[in-house]
Amino acid sequence: MNRRTFIETSTIAAAGLLLDWRDGWAQAAAGTPGAAVSTTAGKVRGLLIDKKIHAFRGVPYGASTAGARRFLPPVKPQPWSGVRDAFELGLRSPLIDSNLVPEWRPLNLREPMGEDCLNLNVWTPSVNDNRGGKRPVMVWLHGGGYAAGSPGMIAYDGANLARKHDVVVVGITHRLNAFGFMYLAELGGGKFTDASNAGMRDIIAGLEWIRDNIASFGGDAGNVTIFGQSGGAGKVSTLLGMPAAQGLFHKAVAQSGSAVTSMAASAATQSAEAFMARLGLKRDQVEELQTLPMEQLLDALQPRSGGPSTLREPQGRPEQGRGATGSGRADAGRGARGGEPGRGGRGGGGGGFAASPVVDGTSLPHDVFNPTATTLSANIPLLIGSTETEVTWNVNTDYTPSADDAALCERLKRTVRADDVQLEKVIAIYKKGRPKASHLDLALIIETDASQFRSGTDTEAERKSALGKAPVYMYRFQWYSPVSGGRLRAMHCMDIPFVFENVDLCKTVVGDGQDRYALAEKMSSAWVAFARSGNPNHKGLPKWDPFTADKRATMIFNNECRAVNDPYREERLAIAAAQPARRTTEG
Repeated sequence: MNRRTFIETSTIAAAGLLLDWRDGWAQAAAGTPGAAVSTTAGKVRGLLIDKKIHAFRGVPYGASTAGARRFLPPVKPQPWSGVRDAFELGLRSPLIDSNLVPEWRPLNLREPMGEDCLNLNVWTPSVNDNRGGKRPVMVWLHGGGYAAGSPGMIAYDGANLARKHDVVVVGITHRLNAFGFMYLAELGGGKFTDASNAGMRDIIAGLEWIRDNIASFGGDAGNVTIFGQSGGAGKVSTLLGMPAAQGLFHKAVAQSGSAVTSMAASAATQSAEAFMARLGLKRDQVEELQTLPMEQLLDALQPRSGGPSTLREPQGRPEQGRGATGSGRADAGRGARGGEPGRGGRGGGGGGFAASPVVDGTSLPHDVFNPTATTLSANIPLLIGSTETEVTWNVNTDYTPSADDAALCERLKRTVRADDVQLEKVIAIYKKGRPKASHLDLALIIETDASQFRSGTDTEAERKSALGKAPVYMYRFQWYSPVSGGRLRAMHCMDIPFVFENVDLCKTVVGDGQDRYALAEKMSSAWVAFARSGNPNHKGLPKWDPFTADKRATMIFNNECRAVNDPYREERLAIAAAQPARRTTEG
């Protein structure tokens, strides 16, 4: 065991949390066989947990995508006879497992992977009941960019949310990386002409399954909220601009991610061609891609030495720590820019392949929020926000905090990419507003504010609210975790355990302090209130007004929640002044 591994393991074990987590999740996952429920493909039977929640895992919503179906749009699953047990998680999409930060690793089940991965999980208080399917449905889209992740992570378990708030929770597994986002229309033609954005189309197929079946699981197909974090937030935002998704959901929540722009078809073609070259294929050998073993494609996705550094622009996910697949530009929801194949894309996937939705003119007609918000989903209410220090994943045990303003300025020149004069102004303004903050704290907050996590979220909120057709609600999560000596702060993904009411299952991340329960109740209640009515207000929070570009109403989530208009205005304007080119070109 090397020093780093020892430190990481000791950090978690010393907190006395790892065994507690394992025991807690084992109890949460256990159950007895429940009632059979009819779906359009056949009957399924889940587990009844604590005699209160029905959990269905690995329910097929699409057929296998292997072989001749690889890269093509999803089709419905083959019907089955009898009752199919839905007791265990289904396969996840083929992917390169990412290098999670230590505190998150115990929460990743790393379930088996394969191309027969179009399945979903359902948690519901009741099935086949007399309510006729009237519970709000909350559909979770997992993070990991467009290259990694699955709905099987412990933090995403929907049992507590369903139990405490009387809702139906669904998690959708879909294709990722090259398997889900290879753009072959210009290389292969024929059957590939209308086969782009397969991973997004998988999600739409899952939403169609919900429309057709969720009433039998106690859910209301006419009241569906899609919510996701990081790459999942990018997927949420992208669905707002996809014609085939219209009518399948009615509210949207984007946590720590946006989709101001997606990848241009020309860049996506270059990325596909570069990926094929890694496999020893020429551009006219597209169909041979469907004959190669899954493992061979995965090998081509492996990162190679000399790849982009995650330190250049620290806008990523916990999955994107040191040695992770993809580049540091991978801030959920934004694909690589045209002409830069393989450089960007939240979750680029390595191997010269940038995983991102593609503006193909049909399934995704144009960028969803650039230059203005799409009117396609103008009537969909949006809840959107970010955490205080999204980029904390970039701090590791080898990092030496900046000792003074000069060192801080040097660091920010690499990450924020502004000149010395602008950075000196930025640092002075942040120090004035945060006199007790350390130089490391300042670095993390400034880098977060300069990233697409914050600016992309702001842009999406501004442009969506400008349509004036449906409310937008903005939040910022500022609760700092005490775990690992406070190293995590309010990092990317830290809000997830609170939204799902899974703070007990996520002690390795949030610790075991009593304050976490009250905040989990406030946040989960806000998300559920929004799912019910499109308004997150409830009695446990101060009045939360909709966001507008002038007032910029924002709910601050912490032990004491506050509703503030335009929080940290001076800091926001200072960052915008330091990065005028980025603000113009990236939204």
